[in-house]
Amino acid sequence: MAKLDQINDHILRELSRDGRISNLELADRVGLSPSACLRRVQDLERAGVIKGYRAVLDRSAMGGGFTAYIGVGLGVHNKAAQEAFEKAVAHAPEVRECHNITGTIEYLLRVECADLPSYKRFHTDVLGTLPQVRSLTSYVVMGSPKDERA
Repeated sequence: MAKLDQINDHILRELSRDGRISNLELADRVGLSPSACLRRVQDLERAGVIKGYRAVLDRSAMGGGFTAYIGVGLGVHNKAAQEAFEKAVAHAPEVRECHNITGTIEYLLRVECADLPSYKRFHTDVLGTLPQVRSLTSYVVMGSPKDERA
């Protein structure tokens, strides 16, 4: 496991802001030589702290942009029901995130669709047909003044 000291923490913050930053620029920002910086980044990758690099997409520029969070309550609270639900949402391209949570419901989904009619189709034809689902509560995103997801 990589040691998460102040320098590694600084490296991770910089990479979170810009995963395409050059090693030379990263080294300069964190106060290391390029070779020492590269070794630290590689150690963080090998240790699994850095799991990958992604492009941050603007869904509205791609013809999408409708985002909703859905609270999902299951009717049956057993392992088989959870596994069946998780398998179903894993195959739904609209579901960008699925979190098993504590509280009054079992799951929180982040769903992205082109528009409201396509969201309604997903809500009705996909989630609405899953036998494990007891309740669905939608929270439509009207704006995202802060979003640091990579």
